Amino acid sequence: MKILVLNCGSSSIKYQLLSMSGTEDADLLAKGIVDRIGISDGELKHKTQDGKKYEFTTDIPDHTSGIDLILEALLSSEHGVIKRAEDILAVGHRVAHGGQYFEESALVTKEVKERIEECIELAPLHNPANLKGILAMEKLLPEVPQVVVFDTSFHQSMEPKAFLYGLPYEYYEKYKVRRYGFHGTSHKFVAKKACNLVGWNWEEKKVISCHLGNGASVAAIKNGKSVDTSMGFTPVEGLIMGTRAGNLDLGALLFIAEKEDLTIQDTNNMINKRSGLLGISGISSDMRDLEKAAAEGNERAQLALDMFAYRVKKFIGSYSAAMGGVDLIIFTGGIGENGWDTRRDVCKDLEYLGVDFDVELNHKKRGVDLELTKPESKTKVVMVLTNEELVIAQDTLKIVSR
Repeated sequence: MKILVLNCGSSSIKYQLLSMSGTEDADLLAKGIVDRIGISDGELKHKTQDGKKYEFTTDIPDHTSGIDLILEALLSSEHGVIKRAEDILAVGHRVAHGGQYFEESALVTKEVKERIEECIELAPLHNPANLKGILAMEKLLPEVPQVVVFDTSFHQSMEPKAFLYGLPYEYYEKYKVRRYGFHGTSHKFVAKKACNLVGWNWEEKKVISCHLGNGASVAAIKNGKSVDTSMGFTPVEGLIMGTRAGNLDLGALLFIAEKEDLTIQDTNNMINKRSGLLGISGISSDMRDLEKAAAEGNERAQLALDMFAYRVKKFIGSYSAAMGGVDLIIFTGGIGENGWDTRRDVCKDLEYLGVDFDVELNHKKRGVDLELTKPESKTKVVMVLTNEELVIAQDTLKIVSR
């Protein structure tokens, strides 16, 4: 079955076309991105399984036009991978927020679309674009079933003691203000994959998954269920990230807002776009830039790196306490998969948790699935490559095959 996976942003659409021969077996036929939707000089970048590349620049006024370009690229006689649009038998969408409505992925129906729309106020930057992708596909391929896979659904197994804030309870009742968590698709995928790598059943183990990238989160997964996660009501909570502040004293935030005469929007921009690694270093939100600057003696760049690793280490410690131990620690995401020095710094002094980290094996390893602890290590550490698009395709296949 050929499944088209779409990840629609406000001005972009990432896509993959996969041929699924089973829920575990997938063949990537093509992938790409449509960018600058609604902006002048829109572009499509397309790459096929055999390495053919195609780039096209044109005005792309809306998501329907963008998806139409994707279909044209997939059907092209020069760089296409299918002969008819009808060869696409299902479409899977990444949706940022499912609120409390969705504990698992769902077939798109009128009610499901209404629920996604209700969650727009919880994810105003993402859910509208996700919904546009669904509506665009309905116009272009009206007979093809669509499935939505939510970033939040995996974390719906958290108990109230983990997901509630210490605010007046009425705000949870009235506005559903609580911890939702994100990156759930990735955390679920890598937890299963990492346990398979070391020969374990993930439903019998205590796992801490560190999805580290420009956006970053940690999840505590016990017996195959998420019991806690670092991101909260929004993705700004938790770890220091590229431009997000992560955990901070709310009193300090109010103090700065008053001193600087910041509006709500100004304050929101500060904690989401001007903070984190960028705010600390004053240089960049990109870990590679900071590593280069730190190597050249920039103290604030080094401070940003140290703070990032320290916060990840703290979450590992707190989640091992919450679960009564830990069997496996995972690194994934752009930094987790490539930042060997970050992995080293996080795992330093974790011997008390049973971690016997292999520093030499870890050194300069990037972009591979690999166990990073010595054979006698009681607690294992692995890095694995995440693949959220594959998870979306797998869920889509399961649901449309019912």
